[in-house]
Amino acid sequence: MTYVRTVRTGSGAVAVQIAEKRRGRRIIVEHVGSAHSDEELAVLRTTARARIEQLSGQEPLDLGVEIPVAVEESFTEPVVQDRLTGEDSGRHESSALARPAQVVSTASDLLWSVLDRAYRRLGLDAVADQVFEQVVVARIVEPTSKLAVGRVLTGLGQDPPHHTTIYRHLARAQDRDYRAVITDACHRYSAGGGEVTLVLYDVTTLYFEAENEDSLRKVGYSKERRVDPQIVVGLLVDRWGFPLQIGCFPGNKAETTTLIPIVEAYRSAHEIADMVVVADAGMLSASNLEALDGAGLRFIVGSRSVKAPSDLAGHFHWNGTAFDDGQIIDTITPRTARRKTCHPRSRRTEPVWDPAGSTDSWRAVWQYSRKRAVRDSATLTAQENRAKAVVDGDRPARKPRFVSASANGLSLDHKAIDRARQLVGLKGYVTNIPVSVMTPVQVIGAYHDLWHVEDSFRMAKSDLRARPIFHRLSDSIEAHLTTAFAALAVSRYLRQVTGLSVKRIVHTLAPLRSATLEINGSLHTIKPQTTPEARAIINAIESDAGH
Repeated sequence: MTYVRTVRTGSGAVAVQIAEKRRGRRIIVEHVGSAHSDEELAVLRTTARARIEQLSGQEPLDLGVEIPVAVEESFTEPVVQDRLTGEDSGRHESSALARPAQVVSTASDLLWSVLDRAYRRLGLDAVADQVFEQVVVARIVEPTSKLAVGRVLTGLGQDPPHHTTIYRHLARAQDRDYRAVITDACHRYSAGGGEVTLVLYDVTTLYFEAENEDSLRKVGYSKERRVDPQIVVGLLVDRWGFPLQIGCFPGNKAETTTLIPIVEAYRSAHEIADMVVVADAGMLSASNLEALDGAGLRFIVGSRSVKAPSDLAGHFHWNGTAFDDGQIIDTITPRTARRKTCHPRSRRTEPVWDPAGSTDSWRAVWQYSRKRAVRDSATLTAQENRAKAVVDGDRPARKPRFVSASANGLSLDHKAIDRARQLVGLKGYVTNIPVSVMTPVQVIGAYHDLWHVEDSFRMAKSDLRARPIFHRLSDSIEAHLTTAFAALAVSRYLRQVTGLSVKRIVHTLAPLRSATLEINGSLHTIKPQTTPEARAIINAIESDAGH
């Protein structure tokens, strides 16, 4: 027979054990813990019963709470034996301990406390809307529909608002321009009392499973080759990937035309005089670069490989197509496509870009990488094989790269393949920053920080599920993006101060649940025992003194 055994220890605590009677002898199966109060004893007794059910193959009772215990090695005579049969052992026990405790509720309030502290540490509480904060935190814990937010908040120990209240507060987020307040708080945190001198920009598309277009949801260019209505979202972040500004545009808007509105909105809102804007080659348009330069802003954008033959014409003429690993060529590139080259072949040395004198050109930095060359060669080989398959009729006649069409049919463009082979391993960067201010290595390094904005987009689209699939009106879509923007800020903050992803933080803290017990008609809250990983997260946030 298996039963719960309690004994008074030499230190005055009450030890709770699981014991068995075997052939008239008492065998201690497991020591559950030592209680120093009535509440702890009630929890340990309930835990022991659950453990016995588990050992016997029954479904265990999940208390969701751990009680710190001190294991006692020596025991005195038993005070009481509580058998599963319910028989009284005849030993003395106070009436307060005789009645079993009942678990009323459990909650991951430790997780809420950490996320709430991060939210306030960023200054997002300047919004002064508790319901909005609850929606933001719920999105971090479990991105789901607004109707399910209440369930998530209940699990965090919060009093959830009604779903109609949530919709009303999201409408208020638009009416009162919460996004501007959040953007201002993010800027202050990122600047840390100084200025933001370098920002990274990129765009993505979010599609809708809808049949009809409207003023915002439009069919446009999709990297995923979708034909669904979509929106274009632009995101501006600092050099560490912390979000600064977000913008939403119709789905058929060209990506290049989204850069200037967002950069100018951020710059004017925070009165920034000097700033470097970094973007990928998709933002490389003559009008964008002229607009940035005319506004007194500095830029670094990726250059397209097709511009290498004209930019490096002098180098190819004097040195051929051979490059050393890591070799850098600092030269100039025409501002417009009408001019093919700025570098006469008669000069062997590369021209130096001058912001005052080079009115028809920008500075161009090209670098060769052997590792990139291997990767580019593999890609070109795959593209060439697809082109051959199309020409041979083995693949559908959808025209891929390196396939030429004429009256005689499809053929392989050998000249284009040869030109592409000559450019493998080269990567170009266009800027209006003179070499006296930023060396070529610094230009390349700043551009490579773009992975941070791509990482933020991945976090927003995967961990936070920013795609507004439950919204169809423009205002509700914008409000949803404001919520996702705030959730992204909290998530990036937590990653910066703890070194952990927000998903890892949630998985670490969510199981540490406090328990509310009813003991003899009164309620008692038992806090969870924190794990070393949870304590490290809490300590990192408490010790953070700013960005």
